[in-house]
Amino acid sequence: MRHKPRWALGWSLLPLLSACGGGGLLATVGPDYQAEPLPAVAGWHEPQPGPVVQSAHGGAAGDLIRWWEGFNDPTLTRLLDAAERQSASLAEAKARIEQARANLAGADAALLPNLDASLAGKRSSASFGGEPFVWNQYNAGLQSSWEIDLFGGLARQQQAALGQLAAKSAAWQDARVTVAAETANAYLAYRYCLSQVQILQADRASRSESAQLIAIAGESGLRPAGNVALARAGAAEARSNVLQQQAQCERGVKGLAALTALDETELRGLLGANAEQAAKLPEPPAFRIDAIPAGVLLQRPDIAAAERDVAEASANIGVQRAKQFPKLSLSGNITPTLQNINGAALMLAQTWAIGPTLSLPLFDAGKRAADVAVAEQQYLAAASRFRDKARTAVKEVEEALVRLNSAGLRLPEGRAAVDSYRANYRSLEALNQNGLSSLLDVETARRNLLSAELALKTLEQERVSAWIALYRAVGGGWTANAEAAAQSDVNASPDSLPIQQISFNGGKS
Repeated sequence: MRHKPRWALGWSLLPLLSACGGGGLLATVGPDYQAEPLPAVAGWHEPQPGPVVQSAHGGAAGDLIRWWEGFNDPTLTRLLDAAERQSASLAEAKARIEQARANLAGADAALLPNLDASLAGKRSSASFGGEPFVWNQYNAGLQSSWEIDLFGGLARQQQAALGQLAAKSAAWQDARVTVAAETANAYLAYRYCLSQVQILQADRASRSESAQLIAIAGESGLRPAGNVALARAGAAEARSNVLQQQAQCERGVKGLAALTALDETELRGLLGANAEQAAKLPEPPAFRIDAIPAGVLLQRPDIAAAERDVAEASANIGVQRAKQFPKLSLSGNITPTLQNINGAALMLAQTWAIGPTLSLPLFDAGKRAADVAVAEQQYLAAASRFRDKARTAVKEVEEALVRLNSAGLRLPEGRAAVDSYRANYRSLEALNQNGLSSLLDVETARRNLLSAELALKTLEQERVSAWIALYRAVGGGWTANAEAAAQSDVNASPDSLPIQQISFNGGKS
């Protein structure tokens, strides 16, 4: 019976030992991570928005993914797509995901043996006082080494890499939400600007017409020169206001061009495709936050990223502690060599070696202990950042609800003010035409009406902006289910993002 070489028997044990990759062979040092509860209150302090015609958010983040479609604005959809494709922050976030994937691949590889092969040929000549001889050598080598994870340092390293990858993936989702909100706000500002231009143009036309009529009356001696000058001043002021506002809108176009990287000619064509709609503020689909604060926070990718940072920091404590314990490595090689001298027949020489190496940390002047202390402080800092982000998230939701409720309460008052100022202006204008009121009273009423109309438009813009802020505050449609995210946006999502590994259920990392 032919026996296997002892080195072959040693290598046959590798699959058995590698099965211990879930933890250390002898022990797994370091804390087992437990996700702490989200520091959120039991309910929202601010009341929910008013009656909702069509609910776009039933407490689940996936329902908000298609929220932008509810605007029914193809221009906005096109701008959002262009901004996401050109965003530098998204590109950087995706690069960090790839780096995290590489780190995870390295951590996985550290748990398994590495294997290298080599081929070499050598021709040499030697002489020992006599005729020289030629020596030819041809060898093929196979070398392998493997660190046995005795105390779980490599397993903790793998856990840290998993946490890092999940955090970077969630950060990419957060960057997407941020880019969408920034683009929508820029587009809203542009349309708000155009609506102001419309109001100012109507005011300019009214003042110009009044100035012409008063000038004719002045030439006939029916109006004093002071009234004629006042009317001309009002018309000039109205023209100046329009030009100033138009310049503001031009700046908005430049900002959108920079944000989306669209050619300005193409962008202007896109923005002017429906001039009547462009001057109207978009109407966002309303939604309610039916979930408790802790449930809403689960929808925020920045909170998920912060929690995974805590898990990574916890695993790093185990990585550093494992360095304080012995380390066992197993290495081996096989090197068959063909050789001959002076052209004789080739002869085969085979060598092999296998053996363990045990490293014992004896004295390092406290460096390893200091590294553990640093890792523990980094964990505490990461946990503090997580809690801070959770508190900030609650604050942002509450602030958005305050803005929504305030705008909702003020809008009816603003509309009533516009109606009253318009009635007052028309009454004074009619009296002035009959010589029963002064032009100064008419111009004062006109200014009051203009201010009320602009204030009402500002309130409407604030309401839309508050909806966008609430969308951003509740997570912006991010979902912890990578498969659902891929189905909703196949082109934008990096392949196989491990978002599904993010958990707040208090289980082990």
